[in-house]
Formats: sequence, C-alpha cells, structure tokens
Amino acid sequence: MVELWYAIVALMLTTYVVLDGYDFGAGALHLFVAKTDAERRQVLAAIGPYWDGNEVWLLASGGALLVGFPKALAAGLSGYYLAIFLLLWTLIVRGISIELRSHVEAPLWRAFWDAAFFGASALLAILFGAALGNILRGVSIGPDGWFSLPLFTDFSGRPPVGILDKYTVLVAVFSLLALTAHGAAFLHWKTDGLVQLRARLSATVLFFVVAVLWPVVTYATHVVHPEFFSGFVSRPLAWIAAFVAVAGLSTACLSMLRGRELAAFLGSAAFLAGLLGATAAGLFPVLLRSVGDPRASLTAYDAANDEMGLRTALGWLAIGLPLALLYVAILFRIHRGKVVGATGRDGY
Repeated sequence: MVELWYAIVALMLTTYVVLDGYDFGAGALHLFVAKTDAERRQVLAAIGPYWDGNEVWLLASGGALLVGFPKALAAGLSGYYLAIFLLLWTLIVRGISIELRSHVEAPLWRAFWDAAFFGASALLAILFGAALGNILRGVSIGPDGWFSLPLFTDFSGRPPVGILDKYTVLVAVFSLLALTAHGAAFLHWKTDGLVQLRARLSATVLFFVVAVLWPVVTYATHVVHPEFFSGFVSRPLAWIAAFVAVAGLSTACLSMLRGRELAAFLGSAAFLAGLLGATAAGLFPVLLRSVGDPRASLTAYDAANDEMGLRTALGWLAIGLPLALLYVAILFRIHRGKVVGATGRDGY
C-alpha cells in the first residue's frame, strides 16, 4: 500500500507538471512569439480554457501527499517555508495578470500585466526546477526529522545547504528551458499565423538545447547524489521511464523539424513524464534525503499514514481520479482545433 501511494503521488505531480507546464512555458515565451496585442490575446486564448483547471492538480498532489505521507508533508512545509510563499505569491500574480490584462483598454495597462505574466510564468518554472533540485540533492535534516533552509548559503552544495546552490540553479535553468519548449510545442499545435511560426522556431531551438543540457544535468546529479543511479540496476520501472523520456525528446525534436504539431507536443509531454517517472523510481523509498546523515532521511515507510487511512483514501481516489481525467479529456475535446484571439474587452 505504501508503494502504491508513492506511485500515486508521483503520478499526480507528473500530471501537474505536464499539464500546467505548457501554461508556464507559453507564459515565459509569449513576449517573444507574440508581438502585438492581438497575437498576445491569441496566446492567452490558447491556454485560457486550461490553465486554472491545470493548477488543481497541484492541490490534488498536496492532498495525496497529506493522506499518504503526512509526516513528509509536515516536514516539507516547515523546511521550505520561504520557497512555498514565493511559489504561492507567484501563482497569484500569474493568475491575476491573465484575468486583469483586458479589463482596461490601455496599452500601458496591458503591457504591465503582460510583463507580470511573463515574469511569473518564468519564475514558476524556475521555482519548480529548484524544488526538484532540492529533492535530488537533499536537505539538512536534524535528528528530530525537521529542517529549515535559507534561500542560499555559499552555493557550494555542501552542508549547510540552502534552497539555491550551483546544482539547484542548474536544475532550475534546465526546468525553465524544458517547460518553455513544452509551451512552445503547445502554441505550435494550438495557434496559427505568425505566432505559430515563431513558436515552431522557438521550440526547435529549445528542444535541441534541452537535449544538449540533459547529459550535463545528469552528470551533476551523479556528483551530488551518487547513490541515485545505483538503484536503476534493480528497478525496471526506472529504465522504462528513462526510455520514455529519451523517446519523447527524440520525437519532439524530429516532429518539430517535420512540422508535425500534435506529435511534437505529445513527445514533449512524454519527455517530461518519463523524466519525472525515472526520478521518482530512482529516489524510492526516500521522500526527503538528508545530506548530512543518510540515516536521518525520511522514507515513504517512515512517513506513511496507517493502513486503514491509506485504504480509505484509495477508495475516494478511485472515484475522484477518473472524473478528473475525464474532465481533462472533455476539455481538450471541446476546445479542439486552432484558437482565435478575442477582440475588444471580450475574453482575455
């Protein structure tokens, strides 16, 4: 049951990254692919039906972590206190920038919210990348099972560590590039005209940059966490997920060159899903790794809820998860095809 809930939490987080990731990427790219107000409204129309629903998967991931591994959630909320507040404020700024940009038909007003949307989207990709880097590198967990991280220390990655160091910044940059490429692939699929042409060019360049940077990040991960890859030998799921990531990135690159819109987006989604799946499989059963004393690491077995709680939550999940997936499928079905930007004060 513990292993199943570990997989459920990993699946929900992966779903969130894949779905909300193209929102972040589109936002971080929209100032470059959309030059006029009409083109920027076209970008917002592309993500408009999805972005707020996609963010619900973050809440669902937190809920799954709460019912599955409450001790890990408690330690993480306390230790990442500053980072979580940065994340929340950035999510708020991003949401209101989408909603408010067309409330006033003034160039300065719209330019301000466009800049806010760009900055918040890029910062969210960076923050989530830094969070992944922290999970892979580890944190300084005390004997009592708690930790507290400053924003940064000396950037060396050696204890005492901070949220940012040279490794987590590298992972954050990689995350920004990967999610921006994902967003560009989505815009290439859902838009037309000059926005689509610029999105295709951006996605082609970004996917190849990601392909070059990926081995660098992999080597850096081996340096900061040598035990991470040793678990791959005995974990077929890790190898399968890694293969999915390689196949997805290859598909995205080749499809972009050939102009295959949907295939490129699906390849990008497979790359992100495979990358996060391999990470989860390689880390298991550790949820919070201790960089000072490995014995202080918090594992899924240490942090898990009791058997009855896990079984009860699984029953509710069996009802809620299919409904959520059905909602996503229906939404994409309803809004299939290319988007048309709104005019005047209608829509975004």
